[in-house]
Amino acid sequence: MSEENNVPAIRFKGFSGEWKSSELGKLLDITSAARVHKNEWTNVGVPFFRTSDVVSLYKGKENKKAYISLELYKELSARSGSVKKDDLLITGGGSIGIPYLIKTSDPIYFKDADLLWLKNTTDTNGYLLFTFFSSPPFRKYINSITHIGTISHYTIEQAKTTPIYVPEESEEQTKIGNYFQQLDTLIAQHQQKHDKLLNLKKALLEKMFPKQGATVPEIRFNGFSGEWEGIALREFVSNISDGDWIESNHIFEQGKYRIIQTGNLGVNGEYIDKENNAKYFHQKDFDEIRANEIFPNDILISRLAEPAGRTIILPNTGFRMVTAVDVTVIRPDDGFNSTFLKTQLNTTIVLLKVSENVSGTSHKRISRSNLEKTKILAPNLDEQTKIGKLFKQLDTLLTQHQAQLKKLNHIKQACLEKMFV
Repeated sequence: MSEENNVPAIRFKGFSGEWKSSELGKLLDITSAARVHKNEWTNVGVPFFRTSDVVSLYKGKENKKAYISLELYKELSARSGSVKKDDLLITGGGSIGIPYLIKTSDPIYFKDADLLWLKNTTDTNGYLLFTFFSSPPFRKYINSITHIGTISHYTIEQAKTTPIYVPEESEEQTKIGNYFQQLDTLIAQHQQKHDKLLNLKKALLEKMFPKQGATVPEIRFNGFSGEWEGIALREFVSNISDGDWIESNHIFEQGKYRIIQTGNLGVNGEYIDKENNAKYFHQKDFDEIRANEIFPNDILISRLAEPAGRTIILPNTGFRMVTAVDVTVIRPDDGFNSTFLKTQLNTTIVLLKVSENVSGTSHKRISRSNLEKTKILAPNLDEQTKIGKLFKQLDTLLTQHQAQLKKLNHIKQACLEKMFV
């Protein structure tokens, strides 16, 4: 925003002039609901929103829903009015300032005090208002009126005096609202596809690997039969080692070698980049501690809990790499498929086996010797390869959706910073 003019840094072509300075209470009628006691909640009827419902929906998830009877809804609405399309509900307690846009005029009711009701009586674009509550100007304002160390509240009076700038022209409001609605729709679509793939992967993990006490899976590719063989992890590999003990004086914000930490090992077998918190060291540090360099396609296993045993295949990060002492590095023999091995190590059954040997107080971990003894079941190499290929395809699709989600969220954040005053 210009210090002299109330205009956004980026706006659609054809629009100019300052945005109108106002307060939410001048644009919207801000109120709350009549009291509903918990014993009046029902299992069916008119949806009854609570703070947790709004926060969950904002994150693309859903709570177990609550309802009230249609009779009670009619009685309460006669006193307080009914929620309409383009109104907003805003969380006033806990995670404050989280919005929910009413998309239809279907009956709903909500919990008093915890949720504020913004009645959109001036026809300000609903999605523009919804997006405003995610914008840096609003989040900065919220931070200025809350107190660290106490339970935060956003009251009706605070909402009424919340500063807001809006375009004078309704057409500009609509363009901004539509743009962010399209962006949020794309994000939601990729998230849904990602979640469906993840659920499919979880289902296949349960069906394509033997259950506890079994030696054959429930489903397998055509042409394969017979029992899987129990093999200790150390029998899969000719090369197994731990990462390096890296003291803080060897760790830097930039350097030649990237340090792969346990936090980079995801619970679903994915590599978590954490580029904003990456650590490095220099050649002199590598030489000084005689570090063990690791390479793309190495299998890394976390010995540190939450949970111990989670496994990834190391991607190419664009750097030479080393890893920390709580990570075990393995390179499978030619008779074993790496993706099959990584996938089975991340199954619930194997992770539970590993957890049985975790010890320690403040830092729970499994020793490498106990990790090496962990037994897993394996078929012949051909079947391993087919299973590995299937899960590699799933992981590739999951990674693509994650990358697209990351890109879209970066775009949204940049637009929030540049398109609001």
